[in-house]
Amino acid sequence: MSKTVRLGIIGLGQQGGAYAKFITDGMVPNMVIGALCDTDPARKELAAYQYPDAPFYEDYIAMLESGDVDAVVTCVPHFLHPEMGIEALKRDIHALLEKPAGVYTKQVKELNEFAASKPGLSFDIMFNQRNNPLYQRLKEIVDAGEIGSIRRSNWIITTWWRPQGYYNSSEWRATWGGEGGGVLVNQAPHQLDLWQWICGVPKSVYAKVAYGFRRDIAVEDEVTAVVDYGDGATGVFVTATHDLTGTDRFEILGDQGKIVVENSNSATVTRLNKPERELSDGMDMDDVRKLFMGELKPEEFYTTEVIEFESVWGGQHAGVLENFAANILDGTPLLAPGSDGIHGVRLANAIHLSSWTGREVDLDFDEEEFLAALNKRIAGEGKFPERA
Repeated sequence: MSKTVRLGIIGLGQQGGAYAKFITDGMVPNMVIGALCDTDPARKELAAYQYPDAPFYEDYIAMLESGDVDAVVTCVPHFLHPEMGIEALKRDIHALLEKPAGVYTKQVKELNEFAASKPGLSFDIMFNQRNNPLYQRLKEIVDAGEIGSIRRSNWIITTWWRPQGYYNSSEWRATWGGEGGGVLVNQAPHQLDLWQWICGVPKSVYAKVAYGFRRDIAVEDEVTAVVDYGDGATGVFVTATHDLTGTDRFEILGDQGKIVVENSNSATVTRLNKPERELSDGMDMDDVRKLFMGELKPEEFYTTEVIEFESVWGGQHAGVLENFAANILDGTPLLAPGSDGIHGVRLANAIHLSSWTGREVDLDFDEEEFLAALNKRIAGEGKFPERA
């Protein structure tokens, strides 16, 4: 087998162009550009200048059937990711999807089911934040039970500030029919993925969502969601695109410890010497007095560790590309299997549906109900076709 994977890049915009540069700059040693594809004539001219040796296609199906590529990455509008992923896998081409995996769970489920019928092919998703060594370490801590069972988690992630000019840059941006939503489907999928990757998938959600709150757009620019994991465990997720200074704070409270993450680059991990309930039950009123008077020594109850890395950037996008190629070449486990993409899409759909209906929504919601509600909004825009 070749030591490199020939990648076909579908969509040579900002993201696809970045991936092409990563490869030509040698940041992905086990991958080469096999071919490029875009429907924009201007991109064809750009490709001829920057990547003269790479075949260029205006039709991605023609590229898939050309024999020029072993794998593809889909750098296209969100609605197209599942369709293109299926078409690639049909032709025994490995598929890496840009996030999110799609806009609604019905289409992503079809993709996952088809991918499962092709177990010999690599199916991946671009969750580059999983390359952050800090979050990798925190997942290890949680999975090992070092802070006990999770009782509550909350993430305030409002560092996604976007001015009005950003939304005005394209007719499809921040529309239901073109983009499929706002901050939940464009900016925050990374945190939605990390949240459920580390803390688990919730059972239900209740959300208050503002649409066009601080920007002249149809879709959401502020979200507050409360999730229920069962057994009394809850979580809160807050995100927005109108906070100029922004906050990134992630807390995970367990029954034997706590993790507090600031700005995705440092974490304070507290490990209790005993489960919190045992500590509580073992205290008499004299202990309570000492606690309030500051007379108890913290080390009698817990230890604290601060985790920081010189760089939290990690491999990021280039690292996902390299991992994807390694999985194709030698079976190296995928950092972000494509089947994981449905979790964040399902959570975003449930948040939208809760806000539209005013009720708490199970994560196992009626997919047809959601799609009908989405199509109602697409039809109201009068610019894009409804979805099936």
